[in-house]
Amino acid sequence: MNSKIAIIGGGNLGTAIAQGLIKSDFSIPSDIIITKRNISSLKGELPAGVKVSDDNVKAVVASNIIILAVKPFQIAGVMEAIAPVLTKKQVLVSVITGVTLSDLKEMAKIDLPVFRAMPNTAVAIEQSMTCVSSDNASDKQVQLVTRMFSTVGKVVTIDDKLMDAATVLGACGTAYAMRYIRANIQAGIEIGFDAKTANLIAAQTVKGAAELLLKNGSHPEQEIDKVTTPKGCTIVGLNEMEHRGFSSSLIRGVIASYKKIAKD
Repeated sequence: MNSKIAIIGGGNLGTAIAQGLIKSDFSIPSDIIITKRNISSLKGELPAGVKVSDDNVKAVVASNIIILAVKPFQIAGVMEAIAPVLTKKQVLVSVITGVTLSDLKEMAKIDLPVFRAMPNTAVAIEQSMTCVSSDNASDKQVQLVTRMFSTVGKVVTIDDKLMDAATVLGACGTAYAMRYIRANIQAGIEIGFDAKTANLIAAQTVKGAAELLLKNGSHPEQEIDKVTTPKGCTIVGLNEMEHRGFSSSLIRGVIASYKKIAKD
């Protein structure tokens, strides 16, 4: 029997999760209901058969897995509305930045299993990196949520206190990687490639580099050493980037993002 899933919040992440769960065959479209105030804006973004609604309460009542994907400032109002219809047989999963497990338990006003999951938008193509933490969940429920997100990428279980850090590294990290790729494309155009070809080369190169680390279980420096020959062009380029603050600026950016979450 398939799980009935309510995705509360049909923004970029909510719709990406729905798309990924269907593409991976974890769910069939008719077992997913996604909510949004303006449901007409979802037209064309979801596979045929997915239910759409502007009624969060009805969506929750009809489901056994509830994924909260609204904006952080909306969560209090959403939870106030759905708390009266939550049951202990349901599983509550939040993908909202800055909302802790303790926050969820307090707002739910019922002793049910709660999870935090931090996927990124690559969930739509089954390539997400998702960090998961939980409270009051059975082994079976942990396995269910882990399996759900495993169908759309890699999953790692972490302590809830690390979830803000996971948000920066795994979710914001998508934007950081995109900015690197964009810069590489711009450089590629300057040295002679057209934009389309530069885009393909830059994106596939980053994809291949990531796969080397994942499949070999190696450290980045090990893979760097394989392509940095003495007096070669690679080491010259790397050293110039470091002289210009490449690594330090990236580290500072990650820490700045983390401080922003912690402050808010």
